Parts: sequence; structure tokens; C-alpha cells
Amino acid sequence: MRARIFLPPKSAMQSGTAKTHRWMLEYEPETAKIRDPLMGWTGSDDMRSQIKLSFASREEAIAYAKAHEIPYDLEIPTARIRKPKVYADNFRADRKENWTH
Repeated sequence: MRARIFLPPKSAMQSGTAKTHRWMLEYEPETAKIRDPLMGWTGSDDMRSQIKLSFASREEAIAYAKAHEIPYDLEIPTARIRKPKVYADNFRADRKENWTH
């Protein structure tokens, strides 16, 4: 069973970057999820899909996978480009965009 080592993305519900600085190791699902026809619940008999390990660095996660002989895929995140914005720029006289109000 393969594992995936990655840096979790930022939550879409918050503007902050909390819980995105630790590397995660998750197992890929071995079997497909099973849907209960009566209740509509989704379940699985794959116990390893519930395991989520976090590490302070990428090297620690790779060392753990190698020590326990776990085949893994490493996902390196792309660098995020931040454009600084100033609220006062909305009211500049030489602004490029049209007024929207």
C-alpha cells in the first residue's frame, strides 16, 4: 500500500495559513468506498485510510516511510505568489479599472 507525503493546502474557509506548515503522510485507499443502500452512508473496510501522520519536516516524513518500508509518493507544493493590496488604492484618481458602483 502506497502512502502520500504532502504539505496540506490552506483552508478555503479562512484567510490564514494555520495547519499548513506540517508535512502529512496519508495512505492511499486500497479499496473503493462502499455505499450503504438503506441509509446512504459511505463506508470502507480499509483501516489504513484513517491514518494521518504529521511531521515537522519533509525529511522526517521520508525517514519514517523508509524506516517502516512504506512506498511513498512525494508531492512538493508550488510556491504561492502573494500580491500586496492596499485598500486606499480603490479610491485613487489614476486607477486603471472602471468604477463598479
